[in-house]
Amino acid sequence: MHQEFKGTPTGEQVRAEAQAFIREVLIPLEQEHGIGYESDVPIELLRQIWKASRDAGLYGAQLPEKLGGRGLTIYDQCLLKEDVVSAGAKLGAHVLGELGGPPRVGHLFGFATEQQLESHFLPVVRAERTVCFALTEPGAGSDASRLASRAEADGDHFVLNGHKRYISGAPYADFAILMAATDPTAGPKGVTAFLVDFDQPGVTLDSDYLPISGQRSHADIHLENVRIHKDNIIGGLGRGFQLGMARINVNRLLHCPTMLGLARRALTAAAEYATQRQQFGGPIAQFQAIQHMLADMATELHAARSMMLDVASRIDRGEDTREASAMSKLFASERAFQIADRALQIHGGVGLMKGNDVEFIFRALRMYRIVTGTSEIQRNTIAKGLLKNLGS
Repeated sequence: MHQEFKGTPTGEQVRAEAQAFIREVLIPLEQEHGIGYESDVPIELLRQIWKASRDAGLYGAQLPEKLGGRGLTIYDQCLLKEDVVSAGAKLGAHVLGELGGPPRVGHLFGFATEQQLESHFLPVVRAERTVCFALTEPGAGSDASRLASRAEADGDHFVLNGHKRYISGAPYADFAILMAATDPTAGPKGVTAFLVDFDQPGVTLDSDYLPISGQRSHADIHLENVRIHKDNIIGGLGRGFQLGMARINVNRLLHCPTMLGLARRALTAAAEYATQRQQFGGPIAQFQAIQHMLADMATELHAARSMMLDVASRIDRGEDTREASAMSKLFASERAFQIADRALQIHGGVGLMKGNDVEFIFRALRMYRIVTGTSEIQRNTIAKGLLKNLGS
């Protein structure tokens, strides 16, 4: 179903290379170490994968060629990410550095100083260091202007205190791009982005929760009188919120291929199971009820993918996709979860058991209607744009 969409020649080459890497390197490593979707993976193994992927030209392939990447378009990136996720490798996200690699910093190279490039950003590209983005707090999620973390000036330093919550990639990271209020009275214009190394005195990480996915890829960051030199401010004082929002339309879209890759895997698993499961003298795929579910799943996946790739093309052309990106994220997250729900229904009792792929995919996709911007936040963005356009 996905073969009707093609990227650039470079994009198609990287897609083929990624599939070969997953098949020949990653999956054998997972089997050797007994890695499942919810395994606690040793950091040494992750570093081995990051380095191998970098050597294969995949880690950071999204970046421009001048930064060591392959110069992929957003359209290429969507196809590539969906391929990687749908391949079924348990550690597939690490192939492209999604949980702490170049995708986290690529849009910040234009704001980083030479010193910051050498100390933090380029080592991320080379798979030598890993990074996370720390914005969310216990009292600040969708409303990021409510940050309680504070950064107070003290000579050439700032003293940071606060608590960051549910930070994805934090357990693997060496440092964070961390948002803190330097002027609590200025709202979003008082938020500044800092480079915070985790070996700094006063920085601690912990995780007292386990998300529905069962994966320990999130952690909290605690800051207690952490002294950060002013040279570690990115983009200037009070520009942190701007930097965080600068690629929001792209970032919203680039979560869609992850969801659709999981949905594609669920559809494939459901179709295969339906042809194998015998009931009443034949495979359950012979029953119209099952066929209709599979047909709806395939149709919804095609529609969501078509929407995603349309928005990707528009971004590549330089168009404003604020509402369209929100639409794609909303539609993909809702439809992908429906696909997983039907896949679970087709599997019956087998699908309810831990260790079954569709059981994990069901839980993982339920998260995406909340994380990276809830469905309600996406609807707010869409409606705001619609009403604004009607009034113009």
